[in-house]
Amino acid sequence: MPNIPWRTRYRVLREGWGLTNTSGAGKRNHFMAKLAIDTGQISAKMASVSTMLLKRAIEDQIEDYLKGKSNKILFIWGPRRSGKTTLLEKFAGQLNTRIFDFDLQTDQELFVPRIEALQKLAAEQKIIFIDEIQNYPGATVVLKLLQGKFLVKIIATGSSELRQKAGEDFDSLAGRFDEIYCLPLSATEIAANATVAAYEKNHLAKQLQKKAQIFGAYPEVYVQDKITDRDKINLLEKIVSTYVLKDVINIYNLKDDRLARDILTKIALQLGSEVSVREIAASLGANKETVANYIEIFLKNYILIPLPSFKTNLRKAVSENRKFYFYDLGIRNALVKDFRELELRPDKGGVFENFIVSEVEKQRRNTGAKLSMYFYREYGGQEVDLVLEDYQKNYTAMEVKSASAARPKDIFPLPHTFKTVNPDNYLDIITQTIKR
Repeated sequence: MPNIPWRTRYRVLREGWGLTNTSGAGKRNHFMAKLAIDTGQISAKMASVSTMLLKRAIEDQIEDYLKGKSNKILFIWGPRRSGKTTLLEKFAGQLNTRIFDFDLQTDQELFVPRIEALQKLAAEQKIIFIDEIQNYPGATVVLKLLQGKFLVKIIATGSSELRQKAGEDFDSLAGRFDEIYCLPLSATEIAANATVAAYEKNHLAKQLQKKAQIFGAYPEVYVQDKITDRDKINLLEKIVSTYVLKDVINIYNLKDDRLARDILTKIALQLGSEVSVREIAASLGANKETVANYIEIFLKNYILIPLPSFKTNLRKAVSENRKFYFYDLGIRNALVKDFRELELRPDKGGVFENFIVSEVEKQRRNTGAKLSMYFYREYGGQEVDLVLEDYQKNYTAMEVKSASAARPKDIFPLPHTFKTVNPDNYLDIITQTIKR
């Protein structure tokens, strides 16, 4: 295998999800031994995957773009450290071409709106790969020229905040680009790369959801060989301080990094509950508009997932606030400094609810499904955790229960499909409900 940097090696590790060998099958009777799932068997199955690159859900879309006739710009949006650079390295390596890194001023300076400069770029690079495009909003004019006049294929990664930074220049790209998303690893992606027998699938799904609820699924945390829990916590704290906070603060020239952390922490402590911006602002002694602006930045940079209230014409449906969930629970747990096992945690219900919302959102982004997401609450206080609405106004109501035996009440007022999501069935429900 070529000498690839560790962060480009998306390895599915046994240690990563606690799928370590266990003994005891021989102690069971013959009948139970046939039915029991030996975690050692799953580890052996996954060993064949441990030395290969984990294929991301969006890779087929990138391959189709590269092989197809379209020369629209392909934007890949996502948070820092989610694997966007790794994808560029993989495809640029296959095509033996370079990547322009817009973290570097020298690379930015190559993209100037001069015909001779663009002719040189187009002649040398039939396919242009750009990393961190949001760092140079002025490049949108150049991208338009390269795409329109020189018919060059362009793949650019970064934050979709480029829209706001580039303003009218980005608006001029309308109809000239497609966009896909590279987010922290989803359980669906991980499971798709694991070769396990049908009877092992449920156990694998349970292991995935348990570990994802504690340490999340940022590739940097997930893929390293023989990484300890302490190392995972250190990595997550680094991601929070260096990328989630410092990076966002620097990009947007925000004045108060402490306020940014405090706002995220307040939200992290309210999983599953409606969030009042006014109350957060009052508790922190901050301006309401400032808090609202910080939250919008976290949304645009794929740190938080918003869940608005579903509105009907029925008077019994009410709520003006939104709920917020984290794309990655490792980030959330680093903010609240709690990495205990789920059984020991008083917030385990909200954590599992966050896990399901984030997995639904990642599946929606990865598949390009045309769905909107809401929660529903009545005046009496009864709720539906998650409502999915497609573009034909078909509805799926999901009640999320961390205990498989729980029996929820179906209160959603419109014609719909009702599903109870729990640790035993979440993977099947998500993959069956949300498709390309």
